[in-house]
Amino acid sequence: MDERQRYEEGMKVRRAVLGDSHVDAALKNRNEFNEAFQELITRYAWGEIWTRPGLPRETRSMLTVAMMVALNREEELRMHLRAAVNNGVTREQIREVLLQTAIYCGVPAANTAFRIAEEVFYGQK
Repeated sequence: MDERQRYEEGMKVRRAVLGDSHVDAALKNRNEFNEAFQELITRYAWGEIWTRPGLPRETRSMLTVAMMVALNREEELRMHLRAAVNNGVTREQIREVLLQTAIYCGVPAANTAFRIAEEVFYGQK
């Protein structure tokens, strides 16, 4: 697959996982400074990794949620919680992932993740 095809496939997956409104907003905010980064993540994160057949999207989403908790990336966690639901991950499965993070990432990290998930799923603060 050449770079253009990888970008196109990545954009399809990115839209399917994150939703058109999220991707459209990111593309609308492209500028001379960040355009190369937008193309990079579309080609490689979405076009190279998320298109691989080795793991289903649901599993990739659950792994990504856990990694965002471990890395304390709250903005990305919010985005990937919504993406996980788009990929067919249930709230119950997400709860289990967050419980798992309490053991391997620490209770404070999981506590924050549960709070963020409640905000995303139920509008609670």
